[in-house]
Amino acid sequence: MEVAIYNIKGEDTGRKATLADEVFAVDPNEHAVYLDVKQYLANQRQGTHKSKERSEVSGSTRKLHKQKGGGGSRIGDINSPVLVGGGRVFGPRPRDYRFKLNKKVKQLGRRSALTCKLQDSQIIVVENFSLDAPKTKEMVNIAKNLKVEGKKALFVLPTENKNVTLSVRNIPNAQTIVASDVNTYVVMNSNAIILTEGALESINNI
Repeated sequence: MEVAIYNIKGEDTGRKATLADEVFAVDPNEHAVYLDVKQYLANQRQGTHKSKERSEVSGSTRKLHKQKGGGGSRIGDINSPVLVGGGRVFGPRPRDYRFKLNKKVKQLGRRSALTCKLQDSQIIVVENFSLDAPKTKEMVNIAKNLKVEGKKALFVLPTENKNVTLSVRNIPNAQTIVASDVNTYVVMNSNAIILTEGALESINNI
């Protein structure tokens, strides 16, 4: 599959880029996309949540009133979950949310996501570019030229480029990523994906 290559002025260079059919023309599997995104988000969770249960609350353990004859319900100590300031029943405990996902399922998820974005005309291939110094204004102009201004734009670079990364960082909803780090979540969370020519080799083998 071939698509047009644009320059940073938004002009068609007349050249074509080849996108691998096994990556950009697969039968999208929504469940694989769901599982891969779910695993990615689960891996981001710290899992450090904790609430105090009955045995951990600081309070007296004396018996509040006698067991029988008072005309009321039985009650234990002041740390009881039914009382204000008592412990929490079955509260959250620190845990690890990570889970295993087969490599082929993750690969199918990534390819399905890229295929969907290409079908929706949300992928643009541009010539390799660089900036002499961090300049947000230049990246804003590039986004305008490519007609992705105001969208959730993902700039896929062949290698880490500090000047481009720093320039994009100040643009709302825009981000950069190295081609080897592309995952299903960042693809699905973008409305426009700008692939540089140098990143295509890695993406075609993703």
